[in-house]
Amino acid sequence: MGTAKIVLFTLLTLAVAVLAGAFAVVWGGLYDTAATQQHFQPVYSMIERAMRQSVRLRARAVEVPPMLDAPQLIARGAGCFRDRCVVCHGAPGVAQSPFGQSMQPLPGPLMDAAHRWKPRELYWLTRNGIRMSGMPAWQFHLSDEDLWAVVAFLQKLPELSPREYAQSADPASAPACKAPRSAGGPARAADAARGRVALTQYACSACHTIPGVAGSYPQVGPPLSGMARRTFIAGRLPNTPDNLVRWITRTHEVDPRSAMPDMGVSEQDARDIAAYLATLD
Repeated sequence: MGTAKIVLFTLLTLAVAVLAGAFAVVWGGLYDTAATQQHFQPVYSMIERAMRQSVRLRARAVEVPPMLDAPQLIARGAGCFRDRCVVCHGAPGVAQSPFGQSMQPLPGPLMDAAHRWKPRELYWLTRNGIRMSGMPAWQFHLSDEDLWAVVAFLQKLPELSPREYAQSADPASAPACKAPRSAGGPARAADAARGRVALTQYACSACHTIPGVAGSYPQVGPPLSGMARRTFIAGRLPNTPDNLVRWITRTHEVDPRSAMPDMGVSEQDARDIAAYLATLD
């Protein structure tokens, strides 16, 4: 047997062994998915490095607005941090919630985030989240101004003592963080590509099987395949873009008995979602 054949045979044997091992681990249930079990340190370090490099690459084009040190913006960020971030990350003198403490990977404290990340990177992280972790993409739940306000507050956070943090997060000085749908502004054209992402960020795929959206094939709500061909929405409304937006944003107004909850979808996000569902022929 020639050298080339020996090398090829060895590679094929290794490939088969790897596939067999993967099959045994996955189908045999050998991999422990319990949250009480941590990653091995080399695996954790590799994932951490990959995440850091990914964020730095994708945040390079982000333009940082001026005046991140404006007191009004910092106060607004303190309110958003208190309302959205403390539950998982904690704050000076404030512990994470029990489920924040128990998550794997652990959402660490952000007191030193400004020393480890540039403002544009913190913005990208907050806006887009981190896949395969508990960090959500806040772009669908915070306005862009609020995203930058959080970044502005994170620049200030390393300087704050527990007492100073408590003062800065006091509702009297830090306004409540509002969802984007409560803010005004001109509507833009519906974006089907953005709507596909919005379907995941509002947890629609938790109950519905949606073509083009990865999921576990849930059977809680009806599949959304073929939405463009349907005559009616939920058996009640003629299938038009406006009616689909109405169903998504005001479900119980249309059908008070529906088990579908109010997911807090903004009007614009609902239009994007409707545009994507209209492509499902």
